[in-house]
Amino acid sequence: MADQGLRIGCFPGSFNPPTVAHLAVAEAAVRAAGLDRIDLVLSRVALGKEDVSEPTLDQRAAVLAEVAATRPWLGVAITDARLIVDIAEAYDAVVMGADKWRQVTDPAWYGDDPSALQAIAARDAAVARLPQVLVVPRAGDRPDEVAGVMAVLEIDEAHAHVSASEVRSGAAHAADWILPEARRGSDPV
Repeated sequence: MADQGLRIGCFPGSFNPPTVAHLAVAEAAVRAAGLDRIDLVLSRVALGKEDVSEPTLDQRAAVLAEVAATRPWLGVAITDARLIVDIAEAYDAVVMGADKWRQVTDPAWYGDDPSALQAIAARDAAVARLPQVLVVPRAGDRPDEVAGVMAVLEIDEAHAHVSASEVRSGAAHAADWILPEARRGSDPV
């Protein structure tokens, strides 16, 4: 978290498994936002992934710690927070994919009736609480920049289609996407 004048960002995710794209995004965020460190942040119970039991949180955190061990600009954090706005609260910047940004800005996540003024107001209040937002285009999804709220984080196009879900599915073309530190453990689930 931000302290001692350092600029620290967060990159929330399940990192199951951590991929070359996760690392490329973290590196790009450090450069683009002038961060001293970026934390890969795991939620104890990730929103929408409550049923994932393998690999365990501790196993994923251990792999991330190994990834961070050789990169002084990279940290690992575990939180009880589940919502991006809550996870990012104590940080100077937050990184997310375009798909997650669309969820964060969709009033449907903030009330029973997404067209209701209460849902829109809740969404606006949540977005206002966010620190600097860096959004990564994903597989052709490139949101428009919103001045003062978010900026598009440019990464090598080769990483745009990298997907931890495809790695978990066993897709042969995805095997090279796994970071070496994650390969040393058991197969991703």
